[in-house]
Amino acid sequence: MSLPAPLILASTSPYRRQLLARLGVEFSVESPGLEEARLVDEPPAERALRLAMAKAQRIAAQRGNAVVIGSDQVAAAAEEILDKPGHVHGARAQLVRLSGAVAHFYTACAVIAAEQGFSARHLDTTRVVFRTLTAPQIERYLARESPLDCAGSFKAEGLGISLLERIESHDPTALIGLPLIWLAATLRRLGYDVP
Repeated sequence: MSLPAPLILASTSPYRRQLLARLGVEFSVESPGLEEARLVDEPPAERALRLAMAKAQRIAAQRGNAVVIGSDQVAAAAEEILDKPGHVHGARAQLVRLSGAVAHFYTACAVIAAEQGFSARHLDTTRVVFRTLTAPQIERYLARESPLDCAGSFKAEGLGISLLERIESHDPTALIGLPLIWLAATLRRLGYDVP
């Protein structure tokens, strides 16, 4: 029985790396080095799908014998895109904006196996309802868990869960950055032993 092709995660995200490791398959990580610029009037879901596919295509073009996974997540509140804040002032502003509001997290995943002529993509939409937050609650959260590299300025897998009323999702791992339910099924189709 032949071994499956080398598996590559086209990402610099430590969150995606940790999630993929849950599946127990051997993989390597390569940075796609992709500029993630917005296109004018591009809806958040389409942006996530475009970037996930572009990341996978970039590495697949260099590693034709591999199976490449690309993923991207775009957060939005009322179609306003919420990028990674990068600094505490941006995180504070996002959490003030999200207090008592709903955000949607569009997590796209693309898998390309060039030698097999295989390409697939998937979009998971997670609806996150934030409770009404006071200024002291926001400040305490930001001091305890610096979510500066997270769209929406919170970590659902950490203390950020305390900021929410509920999460509506088909795949809880998608909110963290990689929809493992779909990805596990796709990797099984490609010959990987994922239980």
